[in-house]
Amino acid sequence: MNRRSFLSASSASIAVAAPYFDPENRVRGANDRIQLGLIGCGGRGRYVGGFMKETPNTEFTALADVSLTLANRAKEWSRQKDARVFQDFRKLLELKDVDAVLIATPDHWHCLTTIHSVEAGKDVYTEKPFSHNIKEGRAMVIAADKSGRILCTGTQQRSADHFPEVAKMIQGGAIGKVSYVRVWNYVNRWPNGVGKLKEGPAPADLDWDMYCGPAPLVPYAPQRYSGTYRWFFDYSGGWITDYGAHRFDTVHQIMGVDAPVAVSATGGRFNLKDDSDIPDVLQVTYDYPEFVMTYEAVLTNGHGLGGRQAGMKYYNARGEMDRPNGMAFYGTLGAIFADRIGYEVYPEKGGPERVWKNTTDATRVHAQHFIDCVRTRKTPRATALIGHRSNIVPLLGNIAYKTKLKLKWDSAKETFIGAPKEAAMLLGRKARKPWDRVTV
Repeated sequence: MNRRSFLSASSASIAVAAPYFDPENRVRGANDRIQLGLIGCGGRGRYVGGFMKETPNTEFTALADVSLTLANRAKEWSRQKDARVFQDFRKLLELKDVDAVLIATPDHWHCLTTIHSVEAGKDVYTEKPFSHNIKEGRAMVIAADKSGRILCTGTQQRSADHFPEVAKMIQGGAIGKVSYVRVWNYVNRWPNGVGKLKEGPAPADLDWDMYCGPAPLVPYAPQRYSGTYRWFFDYSGGWITDYGAHRFDTVHQIMGVDAPVAVSATGGRFNLKDDSDIPDVLQVTYDYPEFVMTYEAVLTNGHGLGGRQAGMKYYNARGEMDRPNGMAFYGTLGAIFADRIGYEVYPEKGGPERVWKNTTDATRVHAQHFIDCVRTRKTPRATALIGHRSNIVPLLGNIAYKTKLKLKWDSAKETFIGAPKEAAMLLGRKARKPWDRVTV
């Protein structure tokens, strides 16, 4: 059976500003110029922004980063001689001619930059993970709703064409009843991880105080900055929020759910010899009403899942047989293994035939989808609420890991049921002044 015939057969209170009323909030034609601002000018911002500016009549005319070197580098990348450069993103938001912004800061800045942006009347594309903590995420949803602006989350798997196919198979019963889902991220960073902290003076072009922002002010170290900040809980949630956020969002999409009812976790630091915070082994179990999902993050081995069909390609694979990232859906009639660039169907007795599909990463499609939403005012595929709910899942995993408790989750109230205060306190954090607008 080919893929086409197979598919056919598978049948909390936060204070925010008043709404922003924009007289120019109208459908734009293809020839109308869209001016964008980039907040966070590192490699990821320029990568995603590069796809946005492939869209006709779309230009980046303002750049902001705590590193003036990165901001000026982004100005060259923009190819706009008159592009304006700022070290403080709030100056960029004062520009009335900027229609929308791409936020690609470190995770601990996603909340405040997003809220300030929608209140300034800008449409926003916020990179994942949506927020640093759950209370910040809810504040972002509230601010976006009050402003009436478009807020698209950078979970680009929502724009992939193969995941709706998997959803159709599973929800149509093609592999029977699915009662177990496995999600995993493996990479071998043994033995040194990100290394020992090398504290010292910050580079002259870097505003280190503002980089820390709502996080504690600590001495500068290159490991806390740039490409390795996600190894520290002050700025992110580790592997589970970085990579898990994508995969949990896709599990929600495929299984037709939006929240677990309970979570427990175990793990620790067993082999890495660096100064980072995050565990090198993390295993989380989530209870959903109709199935169980487990998550694994292992930072000292890259194999993940072995075995591969002839011709099949896997996302970020480094060896001939490894599958370092993915999702597996186990049903009574078969299993489906999927990642960002494809899926495979493995039948049980009496189940569907063995099929597979490869496709390409959907970042370009998702980035350009945002520009289309800015022009047409249509709702993005990855709304603020979708991004928030999906990001809650890895954040709950970290709370369960830190408390060593099995926690019951009330998704309507976004709080724990019967849990001690130590768990509830981890839903947010006491942010550093003057960046304490959203805090516990």
